[in-house]
Amino acid sequence: MNSRIVPSTLLASILGLCATLSLAPLAKAQTSAPDTANWFQFRGPRGDGTAPGQHLPTSWSETENVLWKTPIHGRGWSSPVVLGDEVWMTTATEDGKQMYAVCVDLESGKIKHDKLLFENVEVQKDHHVTNTYASPTPILDERFVFIHFGSYGTACLRRDNCEVVWQRRDLPCNHFRGPGSSPILYKNMLIFHQDGFDLQYVVALDRQTGKTVWKADREVAYGTDNGDVFKAFCTPLVIDVAGQKQLVSPTSKACLVLDPDTGKEIWRVRFEEFSATARPLFDGQRLYINTGFGKAQLYCVEADGKGDITDSPKVIWTQRKNIGSKPSQLLVSGRLFSVTDDGIISRISTDTGEVVWQDRLGGKFSSSLVADDEHLFAFDHDGKGYVYTLADEPQKVSVNTLPDGCNASPAIVNNSLIVRTTTTLYRIAKPR
Repeated sequence: MNSRIVPSTLLASILGLCATLSLAPLAKAQTSAPDTANWFQFRGPRGDGTAPGQHLPTSWSETENVLWKTPIHGRGWSSPVVLGDEVWMTTATEDGKQMYAVCVDLESGKIKHDKLLFENVEVQKDHHVTNTYASPTPILDERFVFIHFGSYGTACLRRDNCEVVWQRRDLPCNHFRGPGSSPILYKNMLIFHQDGFDLQYVVALDRQTGKTVWKADREVAYGTDNGDVFKAFCTPLVIDVAGQKQLVSPTSKACLVLDPDTGKEIWRVRFEEFSATARPLFDGQRLYINTGFGKAQLYCVEADGKGDITDSPKVIWTQRKNIGSKPSQLLVSGRLFSVTDDGIISRISTDTGEVVWQDRLGGKFSSSLVADDEHLFAFDHDGKGYVYTLADEPQKVSVNTLPDGCNASPAIVNNSLIVRTTTTLYRIAKPR
């Protein structure tokens, strides 16, 4: 072959192709890994806290049914996510000046990566004492992990060596209490909410380059100029309604449903509450939407709406009783469960919204409910983990105690609970 100089335009094309090929696995579906080893995003592969086919231990302690436990430095409420043999989470220093991505080996519990990702000279004021600077949950695909700290920064890292592929630190938002929304993956995009005191929008980034694909500003009538009412902390959900993809995007005072390819609004439902946190649920026809802080309500609405459906028959029922503000609800085996921030667990009729069963646990709850094929699991701030049967009249199976409590939600993989307490990561499973 004759040696010659490659024209700059051709060279740029070749380099661009190489870059695209190196990131090609990003475009693959996350279902390529076995379901038993797949909890790649907040609330699991379905985004609803359920783990079909899994069978978890119903009793544990600091020593019983613990395969390993690993201290995690700093302070972070991000939930563990798992794909293959890796568990990822984030953490930060108490003052938010340093932010880390942490990877733990699923089999041994040993830390594989502990990367200082962002350093901050200053952090936002009014950060709430109950929140952390590392509360949004990462999301994984076959080769990459996407790390998000709200307006402090978003990055794509290689999972094998923790090298940064791209990062963005130019997406402003005064979270006013701290960040909380987690990102999702859809097609070639990483999508997340920035609902703050000053700015409120949804943004989609190209997952290969980090460049903005679309940005949709919130157009919501908040009824006040108090920015504290504008903020929200929800993670969106992509659903399919008669072949149409919808991005269900709860925010303060409303839930906006967008076209995930463009950010254009399809329909909305309005409500009075703000500071929404819970991830919505979808049963194939109806959505269950938590409206937010304080006197939170659960809305059951048909998902095939157009325009503003607030005062239409598309709203099937609303329920204010026993609806928590922080923990996401759970829909499993046709049964809808909720736990309040102050520890009342209940089953709610999906047909009427009526509370048909409840039990008082006490304690404080932020961690979302999860379930395997047979049981429901609820973790509180003080280290207690409750197990109930999945029945019309659930029975309490056990109450288990760890030294520290949970603000993060657990992951379920390989018949194991991956539980993050305020200090430690546990793999809870029956001995092999």
